[in-house]
Amino acid sequence: MKTKHDSLNSENQPVARHPLAGCLLALFLLLAWAGCKQESKVVADINPAGTYTLMSVDGKQVPCALTHEGTTLTVKSGVFTISDDGTCSSKIIFSVPSNGDVNREVKASYTRQGAKLTMKWVGAGVTVGSVEGNTFTMDNEGMVFAYQK
Repeated sequence: MKTKHDSLNSENQPVARHPLAGCLLALFLLLAWAGCKQESKVVADINPAGTYTLMSVDGKQVPCALTHEGTTLTVKSGVFTISDDGTCSSKIIFSVPSNGDVNREVKASYTRQGAKLTMKWVGAGVTVGSVEGNTFTMDNEGMVFAYQK
């Protein structure tokens, strides 16, 4: 049996090795390793389909006043719908001082690569958006639209 030297009284004392201490240390290390392991969601498994409500434009909570192409308007509300069939639509209600409330609805087809959606708008151009959890964001002509499912 090993002995431990006690510096206070210069006596040798037996040191008992406890197998339980080694097991506890191994268990602790295993739990610490498991706790540090991050769960990863496979983005390809996330289904983006659903209806998303417009929450903000360029970081401003809706309803909000914006200036776009020299015109000041108030964005009142919006909905973005992503369908399983590769189509989507956007409906925004905004107010322009000279015209009052305007409902604008546009449709697109989209392709998906992971969390990224590339939308080709009917009669217009292409925009890119992404889905993360219950949030859909899209950059449209330099304005960032954030939607919540």
